[in-house]
Amino acid sequence: MSSVIDDQGGEDVVAKAKRDRAEKRGPFGRFALFIRQVLNELSKVVTPTRRELITYSLVVLVFVIIMMAIVSGLDIVFGWVVSFVFGDGSALLGQ
Repeated sequence: MSSVIDDQGGEDVVAKAKRDRAEKRGPFGRFALFIRQVLNELSKVVTPTRRELITYSLVVLVFVIIMMAIVSGLDIVFGWVVSFVFGDGSALLGQ
C-alpha cells in the first residue's frame, strides 16, 4: 500500500507545503507575512535587567582588553623576529 508521502521522492512534506503557499502569495502577501513573523520574533525578546546589562558589558570589556593585550604582544614578538631575520636586529636591542 503506497501513500502520497512515499511518492514524493524523499522531499520534506512541510517544506513543500510552505513553498507551495509562498508561490501562491503575491508581493504584498509575502511582505505582510514577513512583518507578522518579525513581530512574532520580537515578542519573544527578553530585555536584560540593569544588573545583567552591566555584567555583560563588563565581560565584553574585559575580553576585549585581554584580546588587545594578546594581539599587541604577538605584534611586538613578530616585529622583533622580522627585524632580526630581515633587518639589522636593531628592534631586538631597542635602538
